Amino acid sequence: MGILSGNPTDEPMHYGEVFGTWTAVMTMKGKIAGYQTVRNHAGDQDLLKLIDEAIQQGQQEVTEMEKLLKDNGVGMPPTPPDRPKADLEDIPTGARYMDSEIAAALSVDIAAGLVAYSGMIGQSIREDIAMMFGQFHTQKATFGAKVLRLNKEKGWLVPPPLHQYNAENSN
Repeated sequence: MGILSGNPTDEPMHYGEVFGTWTAVMTMKGKIAGYQTVRNHAGDQDLLKLIDEAIQQGQQEVTEMEKLLKDNGVGMPPTPPDRPKADLEDIPTGARYMDSEIAAALSVDIAAGLVAYSGMIGQSIREDIAMMFGQFHTQKATFGAKVLRLNKEKGWLVPPPLHQYNAENSN
């Protein structure tokens, strides 16, 4: 049997696993605070539901990652305070984020999260850590499809120029 062939939870984390998980916790804590803030700016009910889902999913991820870090003796990154709820009408129109801007930022966050979680899967040598980030990746991809669908339905998606080259008509 090799040195890392027993129960993965009994194996030490390597520095990349520690740093990647710690960074993911810190990033997600910041994102949760940001989503709580933009929730105050959103007016569309469907978007509000997705923001709430992003907050809930982020909190679940943080809980699992913090448990892993604590179980391995790693200190936690700071947690920003929860953001207060505000009335949308109290935010001046020129100071508000538009629903389309919030949805676009959510899409960017999802894409970045997918890349980061894929990197963690690839660098992990502990199967439990790779599986945890694999689960997060799957949840994030599913959530990304919901946000994409909403962007399309609301007309918020701004596609790049579409390539409609047809070889038969080029002669």
